[in-house]
This record gives sequence, structure tokens and C-alpha cells, in this order.
Amino acid sequence: MKIKEISERLNISARAIRFYEQRGLIAPFKQAGNQYRTFDEKDVWRLQTVIALREAGMTIEDIRQAFSEITGDDYRELQHYLELQRAVMFAKWIEMKQIIETTDEMIHVLQNEKSLPVEQIYQLAEGSKRLRDQRSNWQDHWDFDRLASMHDQHVSNNDYEYKDYEAALDLTVRWVAPIPGETGLDVGTGTGNLAGKLIGQGAQMAGVDQSKEMLKACQSKFPTMECKLGNFLAIPYFDAKFDFAVSSFAFHHLTDEQKQLAIDEMRRVLKPRGRICLTDLMLADGHPPKQDKFYTRVADLAGWFEARGYVTKAHRINELLHIVYAIPIR
Repeated sequence: MKIKEISERLNISARAIRFYEQRGLIAPFKQAGNQYRTFDEKDVWRLQTVIALREAGMTIEDIRQAFSEITGDDYRELQHYLELQRAVMFAKWIEMKQIIETTDEMIHVLQNEKSLPVEQIYQLAEGSKRLRDQRSNWQDHWDFDRLASMHDQHVSNNDYEYKDYEAALDLTVRWVAPIPGETGLDVGTGTGNLAGKLIGQGAQMAGVDQSKEMLKACQSKFPTMECKLGNFLAIPYFDAKFDFAVSSFAFHHLTDEQKQLAIDEMRRVLKPRGRICLTDLMLADGHPPKQDKFYTRVADLAGWFEARGYVTKAHRINELLHIVYAIPIR
């Protein structure tokens, strides 16, 4: 078909079609004599895909990169780019939500004070900026994509930070005690080992991780599990979706301030009465801090939960490995 026909069929201008051709997203056949373009069904599919991805907010460069990595019917690279775009949009949505909440607080202060309390308004603005900076400064310093293929072998060695790994996951499952059909979220799911055990108990699990390769491994092990790109500070789900949230061997990668943000993010996506269980490397009272590590003190973590209306219980598995389980009481 000619450019006019495809323009009418897809409701897109001929100018836009030529633009996408110039950017290398489509390559219609050109007649030798007059250079007239002829489009086939494959070109139609690519143009439809481009239009859809542009509507989803993807850049031309990202679309071109995704197309270059798609072979045959392999949709996984394209799915990854869409998941990445979704994660970015969710992070922006969470940031805007925080700005709106700060603005509402300022309005409330002005209504109550009947004046402009500059210091109070400034403190609200500074607090909002600090939260935004904490979220935007999150980086993967550990190259989890590279570690993904070796992760399960690494944890099976049962040494250093993964000592008592299986026992810790099993106890986590017993404490959470999911009712069949309950929905759960595993944040920092990695290759899905904890989520898989909860699925085995009848829970409907979703997993979030910042690593594309970790999620690929997780999906191959648990095909029915929903996996999303994201992190503790920007969980890519809307509010009040899950009955419980868990995390294992991941929380210690956050700073103390980021940990409190992460707790609030998990609370955001939980239904009322939703419970949280964290299994991780932490410090007991009196234990000296570890250099270059963000290990939380169990008492501090319990205090953060209690300040948010939770009752907690904790169990020490070995010198560093603990479980903290939090249930809301108000």
C-alpha cells in the first residue's frame, strides 16, 4: 500500500510516517525508478507499535533500541522497555503525590493561622525536597543484573550474608501465614525465592525489583507471578492493592532515611490491616556498627513501625540475620 493509504488506515499524517522512516523505525520498500514508498503488513505493525509506544511516553531512541533487540516473536525486550517506562512514570506520580500532599499541608497551615507562617511553610518545603532527593538519589551500586545468573548458586552456599538463608525464608512464610487467595508483594524479590514459597502456600504474589535480569530469572521460575521493575522508594502499584508485603535480604541496601520512606511506600500499597515482614541483616542492641554497611538496629526498625501504629515482633536467627514482623493496630 502507498503512504496515503497507510496514513488513512492508521489516522496518522504522511509527514509523521516520513519522520519515523527518517529515524529508522520503519523501512518501506522504495521503487527503483521513482522512489515511491510501498508499505507491507510488517510496516503497518511497526507503525502501530511506534504510535502506541509514543502514546505510552517512550522516546524515539528507546523505541529504536527496543526494535533492534527484538528477534522474531521475542517480545521480552519490548516488554522490558514498557516496564521501564512504567516504572519511571510511577516514580513521577509518587513525586507529584508528595508535592500535592505538601501543598495541602501548607493550605491547612494558612487556613488555621490566618497569616503566612514563613518558617513553618519553609520547613514543609524542605521536608518535601529532602524526600524527593532521597528517592531520586537511589542507585544500583551492586550491579544486580550481573549477579542475577549466579544468585541462586550464591545463596545456596549458605555463607556470610546468606547464612541460614532457607531457614529464614521458611520462618518468614510461617509468620506471614498467608490465607489462600491473599495477595502479597515481595519488594526486592530477586529471583523470587521467598515469593515462590508464599505461592506454594496459596498466596497470589507480585514481585518488584530494580534488576531486569533478576526479574527474568524470577519469571522463568514462577511463570504465573507478576513481576515489575521498581524499587523500595517507588513501588509501581497503586494504593491499597495487597494484603501483605515482604522483603528478604534487600532492605539493608537502603540508608536509614530511605528505609523509612520504604516503609511508607509499602504501607501505601497495602490494604487496611495489611502486614509487613522484613527478613534481613540487622544489628541487635549493643552490636557495634558495621563499616560501609547500612544495617539497621532492630530496635530502630521496630520504633519506626510503632510510630506508624504497628505492633511488632522480632526474632534473631544468627548474629546478623533477623526477622521483624509488623501488624497495624490503628
